[in-house]
Amino acid sequence: MMIFFIVGLIVHVVFFLSIFDIYFTSPLVHGMTPQHVPLAPPAKRLVLFVADGLRADSLFKPDDNGTGRAPYLRSVIEESGTWGVSHTRVPTESRPGHVALIAGFYEDVSAVAKGWKENPVEFDSVFNESRHTWCWGSPDILPMFAKGATGDHVYTYTYPPEREDFASTDASRLDTWVFDEVKDFLNVAKSNETLLNMLHEEQNMFFLHLLGIDTNGHAHRPMSKEYLENIGLVDSGVAEFVSVMDDFYGHDGKTAYIFTSDHGMTNWGSHGAGHPSETLTPLVAWGAGVQTAQREGSHKYDDNYLKEWGLETSMRVDVNQADIAPLMSSLIGVPFPVNSVGVLPLNYLNNSQHFKAESIYANAIQILEQFRVKMAQKKETTISFLFTPYQPLTDSKQMDFMRNARNLIQKGQSDEAVSIRYCEDLIVQAMEGLSYYHTYDRLFLGSSVVLGFIGWTSYVVLFILKTHASLRKPPTNILGQMFLCIGLLVALFLMVQSSPWTYYIYCLLPVPVWFSVMREFETLASLVRSVPSLPLSKCFGYFLLVTFGIELLVVSFFYRAMLTLGLVVLALWPMVSGLYTKAKFRSLSWMLSCLFLAVFPLLPVVGREPDVNYVGSYGLHICLKYTFLILFVCICFQMMQVVLCAYILTSTHSSLQLKQGLPLFNQLVSWLTLVSSFLIPLLSSTRLFHRLLSILMSLVCVYLLLSCLSKEMEFINKPHSLSSTDFAENIDITKIRQLRLDDIQRSYFFVFFIIIAFFGCGNIASINSFDPASVYCFLTVFNPFIMGGLLMWKVLIPFVIVMCTFESIQVSTQLSSRSLFLVVLVISDLMALHFFFLVKDHGSWLDIGTSISHYVIVMSMTIFLMLLSVMTHILTSKRILIGRKRKMHFR
Repeated sequence: MMIFFIVGLIVHVVFFLSIFDIYFTSPLVHGMTPQHVPLAPPAKRLVLFVADGLRADSLFKPDDNGTGRAPYLRSVIEESGTWGVSHTRVPTESRPGHVALIAGFYEDVSAVAKGWKENPVEFDSVFNESRHTWCWGSPDILPMFAKGATGDHVYTYTYPPEREDFASTDASRLDTWVFDEVKDFLNVAKSNETLLNMLHEEQNMFFLHLLGIDTNGHAHRPMSKEYLENIGLVDSGVAEFVSVMDDFYGHDGKTAYIFTSDHGMTNWGSHGAGHPSETLTPLVAWGAGVQTAQREGSHKYDDNYLKEWGLETSMRVDVNQADIAPLMSSLIGVPFPVNSVGVLPLNYLNNSQHFKAESIYANAIQILEQFRVKMAQKKETTISFLFTPYQPLTDSKQMDFMRNARNLIQKGQSDEAVSIRYCEDLIVQAMEGLSYYHTYDRLFLGSSVVLGFIGWTSYVVLFILKTHASLRKPPTNILGQMFLCIGLLVALFLMVQSSPWTYYIYCLLPVPVWFSVMREFETLASLVRSVPSLPLSKCFGYFLLVTFGIELLVVSFFYRAMLTLGLVVLALWPMVSGLYTKAKFRSLSWMLSCLFLAVFPLLPVVGREPDVNYVGSYGLHICLKYTFLILFVCICFQMMQVVLCAYILTSTHSSLQLKQGLPLFNQLVSWLTLVSSFLIPLLSSTRLFHRLLSILMSLVCVYLLLSCLSKEMEFINKPHSLSSTDFAENIDITKIRQLRLDDIQRSYFFVFFIIIAFFGCGNIASINSFDPASVYCFLTVFNPFIMGGLLMWKVLIPFVIVMCTFESIQVSTQLSSRSLFLVVLVISDLMALHFFFLVKDHGSWLDIGTSISHYVIVMSMTIFLMLLSVMTHILTSKRILIGRKRKMHFR
């Protein structure tokens, strides 16, 4: 069984990773020729302001008295510049947002996970193409663009990481630091001849990363006074900096300015998902080469934002976030970033029709170059007679496109508008072709994974039947030789195509899996022969119930209210099954508990105001509820620990509200509580219920600290029949009963409560949206990995409690959890397979990402269950928990 679980764990890790190779492979290719506009650019230099975490409505919408929060930028919109909304993509985090802005492409999820401050992959950027770039701001963003640049022409100036403190008394000083440093830099340059000459060269860039708004948004929410006042500070800082720059360059009119944001923020101070408040960011451009304000209104947007923002008379020009990179390249005359998929927004340019035509032509050729390299790579790694080219852009059609566009531009002004539309059509075709080759192997890999998935699930079912029916038949040599030949043929096929090494894993995995299935053919045949003796009506009824139950769990991922329906059905279970007549009190308690739980999936998952008193009272409620039990089992320490944690979270919240920072004592207690939660349960009584209670109390302490600023609470149903069972008692293996048909119900209940623990109170929001508020008891200085790890543990705590309860039930009923867990594994695998088929292969990135996340969640749940089972087996076999030889030997 140990070997089975380890092999199963490896198989599920492969299935888990496969979704990233199928849907989240890197879009980057190398070997393209840089493209630039052959005409003189309108600007010699460009300043990029990125107000991290700034929502579009927060900047554009007037305040309650009708005045703008950013008067300078408002005047630019109305008088001298062009504005619009920049639409970002999920994940709405700082790193991918800045990559899209500066490099012009949308970074894949796997690349984001490889590093925060450095480039995990090489990519081109506007900074890299510039002559010189000077950057000021956060140490989390700037270094990755400096490291990715060729040569030594990107200079970064960052403040210490300790300044990024969410408990800071004034987070806006991060932005003040940036503006002060830039002004000091320009003052120093006046007396430094070398630097002065560099600054007066063409194709220079200045990047000001302003993090204060994002920090205040996380700490105080976007509707807070701190967040809104920070917007005003940034606006005045931009106005002052523009004045300083104009004075420094003698008002030569050759400086272009772009003000935007990497992502927005929800009302509850988080970002990462696809809510409009996260994906709609402001864009304001002005200066050299930028179109001045247009008075006519725009009628192509029906979202009513123009009226809400009081900008009905100003032309709004929306862009995708990646479009800003080619815009910056065009303004200062540097080559477009070779990896960019942005489309130059011509409405932002104030230049001749000929310049626009040449610019969009260079943009089209730059994207076409990526298409050519992508096509060549795929052609080289595919057998010639199996290769299917993208028909709308064959080699001959590419040449026709380029020749016709070039001829139209050369004919003069009368045909330049036609050439622009022609190039825009070419860009659309090239983008579709890029997507075609980027997803070329998706069907092939997906089919291999599905084949392996079905084979594995079939093998587990046959393994259960074999274990309980005692049927075996050794494989014949012919069967082994046949599958060996199949494996060699698959490996040869992949070798001829020069496939990546991961393809070998995904394509060869089904071979041993299906060999294991076929060698158990006799088990299936025996089952077929025994069908007449089985209670067919009961089997069919259970089949329908399990099918309905799995579908209900699948639908609950899309509609949380389905969990309420499931809980109502569970509440009626004692009445339907006849248990009510045998144990009325426990049945009534079960029914009331289920109906009470059924309320939580109907509540909003996020967006509520923080209520520390609510969370603290929950901790005290747990403590008082089990006071008599705690005294009975002599673990008063844990009762005191819960009270202390309730005090710590209240004290921390009060200290942060008063802007006094995180008290050192509170931080030490929080970390000690986290560490001790793994050790204290091992020191508690060996009585099963007492051990389970000790685990619950330890995890509740950590959960309280991690719920410092959120209203989340999980309720786990704890059976009362466990107090008579002792871990230390010798277990008579002969009394361990075999799996029955009725035990499917027990396995389903377990999976259902796992989903309830995961989704019932909206814990999934902690994964989709980054909100550091939950970890303020542990640290307030920004650290994405430690904060992410703590948030993940918070999500898993209810998961662990359910798993421990499940294990305790198996011990108390002397039912082998080995076999029961295999049924759980089948149910979760069927759910994962269902989600794999539901993954959308088209539509927006958000739609695809959402459907994939469901598969990832179920696979993560399954892998975690298997890990926990393996750990339990190791612990019990090594006799770490209890020092008896035969303790739980049946496992």
